[in-house]
Amino acid sequence: MQFKAIQQLITDHEIKFVDLRFSDSLGKEHHVTMPSHAFTQDVINNGQPFDGSSIAGWQGIECSDMLLKPDVDTIKLDPFYEHNTLFVTCDVIDPSTNDIYVKCPRGVARRAENFLKESGIGDVAYFGPEAEFFVFDSVRWDCNHSGCFVKIESEEAAWSSGKNIDGGNIGHRPGLKGGYFPVPPVDSLQDLRSDICLVLEDLGIPTEIHHHEVATSGQSEIGTRFSTLIERADWSQIFRYAVKNVAHKYGKTATFMPKPIVGDNGSGMHVHQSIWKNGKNLFAGKDYAGLSKTALYYIGGIIKHAKALNAITNPTTNSYKRLVPGFEAPVILTYSSKNRSAAIRIPHTSSDNGKRIEVRFPDPLANPYLAFSAMLMAGIDGIMNKIDPGKAMDMNLYELNNSELAKVPQVCSSLEMALEHLDKDREFLKRGGVFNDSLIDSFIKLKTEELNLYRMTTHPIEFAMYYSI
Repeated sequence: MQFKAIQQLITDHEIKFVDLRFSDSLGKEHHVTMPSHAFTQDVINNGQPFDGSSIAGWQGIECSDMLLKPDVDTIKLDPFYEHNTLFVTCDVIDPSTNDIYVKCPRGVARRAENFLKESGIGDVAYFGPEAEFFVFDSVRWDCNHSGCFVKIESEEAAWSSGKNIDGGNIGHRPGLKGGYFPVPPVDSLQDLRSDICLVLEDLGIPTEIHHHEVATSGQSEIGTRFSTLIERADWSQIFRYAVKNVAHKYGKTATFMPKPIVGDNGSGMHVHQSIWKNGKNLFAGKDYAGLSKTALYYIGGIIKHAKALNAITNPTTNSYKRLVPGFEAPVILTYSSKNRSAAIRIPHTSSDNGKRIEVRFPDPLANPYLAFSAMLMAGIDGIMNKIDPGKAMDMNLYELNNSELAKVPQVCSSLEMALEHLDKDREFLKRGGVFNDSLIDSFIKLKTEELNLYRMTTHPIEFAMYYSI
């Protein structure tokens, strides 16, 4: 977008402020706001200074000056602020080199896209994430020296059937694992999800479907259109922002935690992906399920590096409460056509253009810039080295017995295991300078700090198991 067009947009919509937004290594968005008259060509060309030492895992205080450089093609009108505001996604610039900062997640995504082109394998990678989420009426927690607790309140929750509720108990609600596709009033979030879809459409993110998900207490999914790696990661950040803020306007609270409810389904982020070259889908072919050899090698790379990928695609201690063998999450590292029990599914498609793979183990707390880039790098490694993914497994993998399961690789069972694998298996990520040791080491350090806090905190379930022994 040219600066004159931005000025016209500011005039036409009586814009008062411009919000500069960027994502940190963990995938959390940050922003700084300036009056619209201060958003000049100089800011666009040279960036807005900020303190990089205040972002976890980034710069030391002795070299903290950094710049936010707006990507003006991402400018959108914010739908939630009281005062008319534009927001724009920024790249983080290191002023000492005038290049994108090595730990900027969006910069990683840029380098991943460039590496794909430079490799000669393809010229574009498409990603289509399906991020599930929960909407609660209220959530409370505390964790201090006197003890820990969490309490989720939801009129839609199965456990609310016996409550005295002002105005009467509605009675209609999905039970545990009973939330898939019921009509209202059992599905109480129809209008909320529709409003989210309308907001997303206004923000230029095409929506395709929305529905209640399997779990009780407001688990939902909104399907949005696939796009290129960077744009789709940008959209994923906007998606989370829209979901949380529409829920907030309804007086509710939304979360992308993978496993907020004990004993019910967790939230995943299934990621559809394919590589194209010269307008042709390289994943379409005549091998298994209509895939090409290229697609099968890509799958081989994902399977080979899955445990290192887990640290990035499943980056929290809570992630591994969802990835438990024998339950709903696809933890078995194999591939299969139309089979939702496999970690990699080949969706049914009616044309070669739709041929893709779906990686099902990631969750929605993953930093989308890093997660999409890491999966692409694993897939490229598979293609470059012609990694055989083995034979497809078309049976219900949830029904395998222990001896059968022992013969098939599975995803990591803890964040600690995933970080260990990332530390050892990082070379595929570093090809073409896409990731680097500085970024990977700082990411591992941040996640180890989270892990240590989790490991040192007494859990209420430990009282149930051990208090009276």
